[in-house]
Amino acid sequence: MSAALRAADHGLETVLLEKSGHFGGSTARSGGGVWIPGNYALREAGQVAPDDAAQAELYLDSIVGDVVPKVRRDTYLRRGPEVMDFLKARTPLRFRWVPQYADYHPEAPGGRAAGRSAEPVPMDARFLGAELERLHPQYTKAPANMIVTQADFRKISLGLRTVRGPITMVMVLLRRIVSLLLRRRMYAMGNAIAISLRKGLMDAGVPVHYESPLADLLVEDGRVVGVVVERDGVRHEVRARRGVVLGSGGFERNLALREQYQPKPTSVDWTTGSQFNDGAGHVAGMAAGAAVDLMDDAWWGPTIPLPSGPWFCLAERNLPGSIIVNGEGRRFMNEALPYVEATHAIYAGEATGVPHVPAWMIIDQRYRDRYLFAGLFPRQPFPGRWYKYGTIRKASSIEALAAEIDVPAENLAATLERFNGFARTGVDEDFHRGESAYDKYYSDPTVKPNPSLHVIDEAPFYAVKIVPGDLGTKGGLVTDEHARVLRPDGSTIEGLYAAGNVSSAVMGHTYPGPGGTIGPALVFGYLAADDIAERTHAAAAVRTPAEETA
Repeated sequence: MSAALRAADHGLETVLLEKSGHFGGSTARSGGGVWIPGNYALREAGQVAPDDAAQAELYLDSIVGDVVPKVRRDTYLRRGPEVMDFLKARTPLRFRWVPQYADYHPEAPGGRAAGRSAEPVPMDARFLGAELERLHPQYTKAPANMIVTQADFRKISLGLRTVRGPITMVMVLLRRIVSLLLRRRMYAMGNAIAISLRKGLMDAGVPVHYESPLADLLVEDGRVVGVVVERDGVRHEVRARRGVVLGSGGFERNLALREQYQPKPTSVDWTTGSQFNDGAGHVAGMAAGAAVDLMDDAWWGPTIPLPSGPWFCLAERNLPGSIIVNGEGRRFMNEALPYVEATHAIYAGEATGVPHVPAWMIIDQRYRDRYLFAGLFPRQPFPGRWYKYGTIRKASSIEALAAEIDVPAENLAATLERFNGFARTGVDEDFHRGESAYDKYYSDPTVKPNPSLHVIDEAPFYAVKIVPGDLGTKGGLVTDEHARVLRPDGSTIEGLYAAGNVSSAVMGHTYPGPGGTIGPALVFGYLAADDIAERTHAAAAVRTPAEETA
């Protein structure tokens, strides 16, 4: 949508082809964060220092390294604020800073503890009319007009531990009541991004054709000149005079590609990405000669497999009074790590021959009484179906719990004894949990001396199954700083561009902060359209009058 909107702004004739019957894809299912340093939302909040551009560059240099060409990283940082300004001018989308949501590696050179993430301002989407019914189904079902922003979620996750929790819950409820009375249709987070872009396309007159899955790319004399889509079993050619931009998402729902490229074990049932992301763009691009990179990686996250679908485990494992253990009943990481790094640790452990899939989150009744957990309120019992599904195990003692999850009882007991000692002193000598500013974001400020650590000693005890899930895959077609798709020899495939998770991530194997996926999708879609327009205008400038008429 970003590419189509920018192309239309350049006066190019544009059409958007969508595989499913919905718009928004994985973005509509997401928290909606955007990590673009120096953007207007950060400036308005006074969060852009004079040296911020240099610091952001230093940050990506330090955490991404030469896995991704520097020119591509620098282009993203340089052009990102411009893209945000463009979206503000052409769509109803408005962003605001997410207070104190730290960069995921805030202690790295150039990292920022106060964070660089922005999220959409909630909106009344009645302006979209009947088209609103085509919004991609949400990740979890929520009551109508129940608007919870990322900033709200941080407070609510603490339950009644701070006064901000219940106040925020009351405010969310009041906003819902007001919206119902006024017959508003309120949306936030990733929904707001998708809705706003769709409105921008409607205003720009860009046609969107649904249920038109990509079957192939049309290639003539080494140049991509269009696509083949399939509708109702019939193949149709759609020719493009200037270029084709792939924005087809990752391959998280394609088991064959996952098993070919990704670490084991893997599953299409552990991802929260759109159910329509089957890698069609990857397959078509590779068939046209595109190079691929980072195919073994993803936007990982420790995930709780529930009967209703996977739950991306965010605040749950960061809150004090929880640990994660492997098949030997031992801790193996700082549980509060950024989610990509946490899952890297799971797979690294699996490679040693010690089972880490599934891992188990160990909590006690005190933890359960205090905090929200996978959508459940504090003190709310785990549903019986979660036990039947094998996600939750419960026991009156640590020894009995160890038997439930088939780990050595002496190891689990020793692990908890050591961890409880760290919780009392406030220093995690093994994995340094609670030392990073990011660790503290989803911690409990009422817990001392370390808000990320608390003893686990109040029966009954629970073990929660953890698997290596993801928000989508990270590997894809290799592109340059203009989003042009490249061959293995570095040459461009003329006429072919890619943005979002169909392209290899500009963030390499890591994740800079909240919105490190959506930000690049918006920016490189925009840059693809810019390059197409520049080449179009350059070609027009050298035509003879006779050629122009023809």
